[in-house]
Amino acid sequence: MSKSIFYHAGCPVCVSAEHDIINLIGSDNIEIVNIGEDRSRIQEAENAGVESVPALVTPNGNTLHINFGASMADVKT
Repeated sequence: MSKSIFYHAGCPVCVSAEHDIINLIGSDNIEIVNIGEDRSRIQEAENAGVESVPALVTPNGNTLHINFGASMADVKT
């Protein structure tokens, strides 16, 4: 993985964090995945260690949970 991946569910907390992350990292260095809209990527996020959103998965595979918005269980329902 060459870019960080920012997973979120589209809630206000997630969208606010998305804007901050883009400003910090730069849009060229991050892939934004709204799993509220693209539910096919939920399993991918869970496999990467995402337990709640918003979360950032770094190129090294570290998962950073940011300002709790929703658990993955909530996102799946």
